[in-house]
Amino acid sequence: MKIPSATIKAVLRTGRFEIPYRVYENDGPHLICLNGIQQSMAMWQGFVTRFSRDYRIILFNFPGQGKGRPLSGPVRASLDEEVDILSQVMKATHVNHDVSLCTASWGGIVALAYASKHPYGVKRLLLGSIGTRPNQKMIETIQRGCTIDVQDRAQIADLIIDSFGEKLPASVKKKIGAQFRTMSKENIQSFCEHGLKVISVQKLSDHINLKKVSVETVLIRGEEDTIVDLEDVMFLSSQIPDSQLRIIKNVGHFLHLESEQVFDVYRELLSNTPNTIGDRVACEC
Repeated sequence: MKIPSATIKAVLRTGRFEIPYRVYENDGPHLICLNGIQQSMAMWQGFVTRFSRDYRIILFNFPGQGKGRPLSGPVRASLDEEVDILSQVMKATHVNHDVSLCTASWGGIVALAYASKHPYGVKRLLLGSIGTRPNQKMIETIQRGCTIDVQDRAQIADLIIDSFGEKLPASVKKKIGAQFRTMSKENIQSFCEHGLKVISVQKLSDHINLKKVSVETVLIRGEEDTIVDLEDVMFLSSQIPDSQLRIIKNVGHFLHLESEQVFDVYRELLSNTPNTIGDRVACEC
């Protein structure tokens, strides 16, 4: 399937950052996709291909992702800065309140932080591969990655793939390798710093008031995810007033990048009206 061309390609200057973004115009509901750590807009190409006919889609890169960069200060943005970046992108792209946030990994943390501060800012959160704390596998991967020479970018990519990306198609593994080979030294260092910050966070509730996340929330976990424990995701779901957990079989941490069948789950969730999603925990066969 051919990937549609973005209607708008622009760069937003906000605070101390320069943020590239794209808009795929449509008269339908709005959908914003938030990347995980060291991912980029490219990871959502499949979403654009399948959903741009029915949704107005907005993509952007946080600092340290793709061409997202600081104009001053460190590369890595704080969580508060990332929430503000999301707010500014929403303003620049004239997002309405009929908007869903669809996220991967760390992007879900940003979405939860935003929703806790702006309870009426979005309609729905679809949070992929997210937990409240790193498990032992993630901690070991981050610690090993931070001991690798930043010049040895290929080894860092191999570590990520071997640790939690084994189920990715060969074509995606190749893209990850190419991404790290061309990554700047500053972005590699930011990637490691972000990882160390993640494993230093013991309780997500110390940073986000989950009880204030009143918007309908769906946590989506691959059954074979090796770095997000099921028990932890279930606990996170119990802390959010209006939430449910969807478990998808035969995929791991990268969800739709591993299997196109995951798009069927997203289409169902996006087409449901609020408060009709179903049981708190559901498993996709």
